[in-house]
Amino acid sequence: MTPPPASRTAVPESRRAALGTLLVLAAAVLWGTTGTAATFAPGVGPLAIGAAAMGIGGLLQALTAAPLLGAARRQLASSRWTVGLGGAAVAAYPLAFYSSMHLAGVAVGTVVSIGSAPLASAAIERVADGRRLSSRWMAGAGVALAGTVLLCVAEAAAAGDDGGRQPGAVAAGVLLGLVAGVTYALYSWTAHRLMQRGIPARAAMGATFGVGGAALMPVLVLTGAPLLESSTNAAVGLYMALVPMFAGYLFFGWGLARVLPSTATTLSLVEPVVAAVLAGLILGERLPVAGWIGAGLVLAGLLVLTLPSPHRPGRRGQRHG
Repeated sequence: MTPPPASRTAVPESRRAALGTLLVLAAAVLWGTTGTAATFAPGVGPLAIGAAAMGIGGLLQALTAAPLLGAARRQLASSRWTVGLGGAAVAAYPLAFYSSMHLAGVAVGTVVSIGSAPLASAAIERVADGRRLSSRWMAGAGVALAGTVLLCVAEAAAAGDDGGRQPGAVAAGVLLGLVAGVTYALYSWTAHRLMQRGIPARAAMGATFGVGGAALMPVLVLTGAPLLESSTNAAVGLYMALVPMFAGYLFFGWGLARVLPSTATTLSLVEPVVAAVLAGLILGERLPVAGWIGAGLVLAGLLVLTLPSPHRPGRRGQRHG
């Protein structure tokens, strides 16, 4: 007896989503190393770190995807506004993200930037694509976001992170964190939109990040002199560009081809968990009990999102999660 179409596609689709989940989580693990890496170059400012990491990493994305970019040039030309919007978001994201952490502290900057991205992604998908939020997504994202907040608040309390900061600087850092969250969600959505139009993942990411990387080069020229002042600073800049940004966004792009942007940005909430663990192992920072509870909530929320759910015919493409 021939199985119905839904039965034939359910298993491959679940495997596709599972692979996408693993790829996005791998990217988030690599991104979680950036905070610890940056501590080895304290004299390098946030704009230089951001421009070097995303700028060089973005140009490498475009360079290594050159054959695919050439093959997809007509599709990319017809989607030039989407590519341009994504490239502008890529250029703005690292400047806002690293400046947010510099002004408001690592914990506050991270929780606002990373924590606001899933909400921004959901809003973009709702407005641009008409996609409704499922109760499963809202539950998983809510638990993970609560855990992220608890984790970062615990870190800030333990380290006295905001003790010497001026309220105006913290407020500016929070606003920049919101900008970072929105731009992260925006370039994730534009890249996913390009892939939906039949453009290969490498070409979509190469075009988007190539435009963003090129836009960041003037910022790197103006602010990047400290990166050349010592071999350690240079090594940190190269690591940030090659590992978390280049390799990390390769994984992220492959994952985006298999899961929704809002799911991908929610999965990336594992980043501050990895950052906290590395800070303890490498920098000797001790995470309070509340922080471990927060990390557990993040993982629990992601588990809700990633566990297989029963297939519901007729609802695919309408609801999220």
